[in-house]
Amino acid sequence: MTEQGRVTQRGTARRKRMTAAGVAALLALSAPAGFVPQPVVAQSYSFSSVVIEGNRRVEDGTVLSYAGISRGQRVSGAELNDAYQNLVQSGLFESVELTPRGNTLVIEVVEQPTINIVNFEGNSRLNDEELAALVQSRSRRAYSPAQAERDAAAVTEAYIQQGRLSAIVSPKIIRRSDNRVDLVFEVFEGGNVEIERLSFVGNRVYSDRRLRRVLETKQAGLLRLLVQRDTYVSDRIEFDKQLLRDFYQSRGYVDFRTNSVSAEVTRERDGVFVTFNVVEGQQFKFGRISASTDIEGLDTLPFREEIRVRPGVVYSPLQIENTIERLERVALAQGQDFIRVEPQVTRNDRDLTLDVDFRLTRGPRVFVERIDIEGNTTTLDRVIRQQFRVVEGDPFNPREIRASAERIRALGFFSNADVNAREGSTADQVVIDVDVTEQPTGSLSFGANFSTSDGFGIVASLSERNFLGRGQLLNFSISTAEGNQRLAFSFAEPAFLGRDLRFGIGLSYRQTDNDDALYDTTRASIQPSFTFPVSENGRLQVRYTAAYSDLFGVDEDASVIIRNEARDGARWDSSLGYTYSYDTRRTGLNPNAGVLLRFGQNLGGLGGDTRFIETTASATAQTTVMNEEVTVSATIEGGALNYIDGDNSRVTDRYFMGPSVMRGFEPGGIGPRDADTDDALGGNLYAVARFEVQFPLGLPEEYGIAGGAFYDMGSLWDVGETYTADVLYDDFSLRQVVGLSLFWETPIGPLRFNWTEALAKEDEDEEQNFDLTISTQF
Repeated sequence: MTEQGRVTQRGTARRKRMTAAGVAALLALSAPAGFVPQPVVAQSYSFSSVVIEGNRRVEDGTVLSYAGISRGQRVSGAELNDAYQNLVQSGLFESVELTPRGNTLVIEVVEQPTINIVNFEGNSRLNDEELAALVQSRSRRAYSPAQAERDAAAVTEAYIQQGRLSAIVSPKIIRRSDNRVDLVFEVFEGGNVEIERLSFVGNRVYSDRRLRRVLETKQAGLLRLLVQRDTYVSDRIEFDKQLLRDFYQSRGYVDFRTNSVSAEVTRERDGVFVTFNVVEGQQFKFGRISASTDIEGLDTLPFREEIRVRPGVVYSPLQIENTIERLERVALAQGQDFIRVEPQVTRNDRDLTLDVDFRLTRGPRVFVERIDIEGNTTTLDRVIRQQFRVVEGDPFNPREIRASAERIRALGFFSNADVNAREGSTADQVVIDVDVTEQPTGSLSFGANFSTSDGFGIVASLSERNFLGRGQLLNFSISTAEGNQRLAFSFAEPAFLGRDLRFGIGLSYRQTDNDDALYDTTRASIQPSFTFPVSENGRLQVRYTAAYSDLFGVDEDASVIIRNEARDGARWDSSLGYTYSYDTRRTGLNPNAGVLLRFGQNLGGLGGDTRFIETTASATAQTTVMNEEVTVSATIEGGALNYIDGDNSRVTDRYFMGPSVMRGFEPGGIGPRDADTDDALGGNLYAVARFEVQFPLGLPEEYGIAGGAFYDMGSLWDVGETYTADVLYDDFSLRQVVGLSLFWETPIGPLRFNWTEALAKEDEDEEQNFDLTISTQF
């Protein structure tokens, strides 16, 4: 592209202004010295004919319609000027001249060129297809300098939303033959503008470090250049303000507000200093809690019994919402439609409490006419409709519609989901509009691994959270290592038969054939299951498991116990099982604490070769202290495997406590062992307790590094049938471990480094003083 072929829009606009204003200026400059202006008499014109010259694409009638002048019409000089301005502002012409010649008005125009092609140069962050969707200028349309400027602004805004504040987009044209031009948007993308510092003014209760964890926007720093970069996006700041408000209000600070947010750009325009100016206010607690109504014949006692909030608890809007939901369910159970629960809050500034009266009123008789869903190009309508507890014809409940919107967003299928209500065909009906934007929900990965024990193998996995747009979960993985072959498949339908009933099925196959191992195994299983709610926080899973296991290739030097167990050959296990879980992490009264309880059993003997009862249980509690700077958690879990009617467990069935269960020891590092061969045998019983604290280290938060300390104690025992072998540690023997942890947030996930020291162990236990894992939260 040559400089001679480029004509900027700004230059074109200046020439047009000269056509209108330059005449008056030239007349003033050319007036002789001492010239005295004379009164001007308004001049009018009447044209018997209008001649239009220079137009090729635009019809004469179109030109006349913009000019607004008809033949024989008497027009003034001002109206003639208006006609000129109308033609210029139409955007169809590059230049316009109106010349009266007696009774004839000559309109001479030069049409705007036609756009030949629209190109983008210099863009790499956003491709041509993404930018083309933002501009309105199109090929074969008339070129409009004003529209090109608006298109450039739209493209610039797209880059700003990606944190590139220094982006510059310049529209330019290249002249072609036949009054055509190529429209080129020259893009200078610039660099990402990082958040150099996130700070707060006015916060007294919670530190900057704690509040930064609340925000969606993150702070960049020295190490973050290596592990994670974050950019400044102005729209995200508004979302951050809402997150701060929700955070404080859920902790009783009802007067919290963000006065302002300032963003100062560095001189190099490659960084931003963001400061939130906040007012925390006082923390309020619940005062007197009551329920009342003016509906005749409605007994409030069943409603009062359903209120879980108690005086003295820190106020939280979430608890208000949960209580309203429970009370509305009571009304429906009593056959009371259109009951609305309106919390009447009375503020007591003296003792910093809020009295809440749940007022039961009769709401308007409004029904849901229909639910309209748009934007779901992949996801089926029924997947979205399943998130609504109401259908067409049901009473309209605004709170339930808001809850449905949250459930749709929680699916994770959509980058955006808006749910709004509007008036329907009649005043007593409403239409629910759902507008969603799809986002990717699947992943596919390939890889290879090599180890001296297993050899070389190919690893592949497929995961899809919205299979065929049906909201179903599909996972498939395969590993082809010669010494350790694995195949796993799982499928889940979260809304089986259109109800809150989750159906799942899992299949697995694993074969080990390792020359260095004491024995080889083949294991396969299939497990269908159903999971459903049994209370507000409780869920129950029922399942059937069919498992095949074979223990073979036992080394002659292996334990006599393992050799005897291998003589049974392959066997089938068939069992029915259940697991009850109770989870208060989202619905508990304390937003800083939660409890997760699990209890399950597998009952073997429904066919198969063995009869057994396997019982597992766990309890986990977590809370934050010291203004939520420190997280404290505790877990107690155990398991018992009991074979009956003369059946015995095998080494492939028993528990082995690795670092994921009790830190500080190798997999199979504790528990019963053969005294002669030192082989780990596993155990039928285990129990462990883990206590942990996580705390900041005082390092800049942008490093993503925190510290921790833990204490574990537990035991693994009871090998069952010993076959005359001398077994060490077959009885309960407590091990104790202390350790320090280092947590590091990285792009591949939260890493955890553990350093441990055993306080109590047995002589033959195998310690593991260092461990690196992917950190998880309960």
